[in-house]
Amino acid sequence: MEPETFPEELADALVGVQRLIRRRLQAGLAVPRLRGAEVELLRLVEARPGIGISEAAKELYLAGNSVSTLVNHLVRDGYLVRETDPADRRAARLLLTGAAEARLRDWQERRAALVRRQVDRLDEADRDALRAAIPALRRLAENLHEEAEKP
Repeated sequence: MEPETFPEELADALVGVQRLIRRRLQAGLAVPRLRGAEVELLRLVEARPGIGISEAAKELYLAGNSVSTLVNHLVRDGYLVRETDPADRRAARLLLTGAAEARLRDWQERRAALVRRQVDRLDEADRDALRAAIPALRRLAENLHEEAEKP
């Protein structure tokens, strides 16, 4: 039996780590920071070039008009290209620009270096515990995703 506080402690720890990583990566940026939803959308388009706005909204669990607003900002800022879908002239396909690819690559490299430095500061037992927790955390994410998909 798990202690009553375990789910809350886990959620707080995950949110805290994510928040601190995001803040550390934003510090010292020479370009305007991207909001979390903008980064998520860019990462989704990177993984699925040509994705449409409605499919992106579904994947990100956002309203279609919210994703349209994000797309408009990212197009204006030179990070996304919106092309007409040849299969449906009313729909748009989203593609990254070179600037977005470079920005994501820089972000991923800086994030990996930051986390690597911090993990290296932990003792071996803590590193092993984190390594062992990764499959369970992925399953937790999958469960959350599946539950959100249910009607």
